[in-house]
Amino acid sequence: MVKTPPLYVRIERELRTRLARARPGDVVPAESALAEEFGVARMTVRAALNALESDGLIERIQGRGTFVRQQPEPRAAGTLMSFQDQVRDWGRVPRSRLVEGELRAASPAEAAALQLTAAAPRVVSIVRVRFADDVPLAVEYACFPPHLEGLLDLDLETGSLHRALHERGLRPTLGSSRLTAQGAGADADLLHVPADEPLLVETRLIVDQHSAPLEHTVSRYVGDRYELRVTFDVQPHRAGETR
Repeated sequence: MVKTPPLYVRIERELRTRLARARPGDVVPAESALAEEFGVARMTVRAALNALESDGLIERIQGRGTFVRQQPEPRAAGTLMSFQDQVRDWGRVPRSRLVEGELRAASPAEAAALQLTAAAPRVVSIVRVRFADDVPLAVEYACFPPHLEGLLDLDLETGSLHRALHERGLRPTLGSSRLTAQGAGADADLLHVPADEPLLVETRLIVDQHSAPLEHTVSRYVGDRYELRVTFDVQPHRAGETR
């Protein structure tokens, strides 16, 4: 038997559809107007609007009303800029919450990606929740070679790891990414979403100016809070083949 979602969730979904067609700065109807339209109590409408505000889709301005918010430009998949710079370009305030920072045993995938050859390889592991304003966008699992253990002494909540690497004479120059989709699972509470919420998962490896592996990171983005833009070449049709 399929469980019917609560009323506020159904209203939230309908409003999301409308917001997708709206322009930044458009006025969102007042709670009283929406309550009358949907035939529900204002508290039900307020719950739906709270969810939309938490996702950064609308903003409430005291004394003026509620408005459609400017949405961030998608990041080109073929480029990578620091999270802080990207969020500032959106006109929003970046911040992070440190979940874990330690030197620990490397997983087989991490050891292979970073080309660690020790018998019992270790990695510098930094796990952070990344925010734009107060909206959690992603959980980021970053790993670095063990000689960068000094990164753990930094302010990992307001500082920039990319800047810290540059200060150590290391310049991220080239990277490769793999994109997948997964449910939020154990990250649900950190991202304030249900456990089955679809996440965009980007697994990337970045090398430095000497072509040495520098960073292996898995970033798990909430699907409707972050976008990647992909450009591609179309291969010519081969003679004798059917499409």
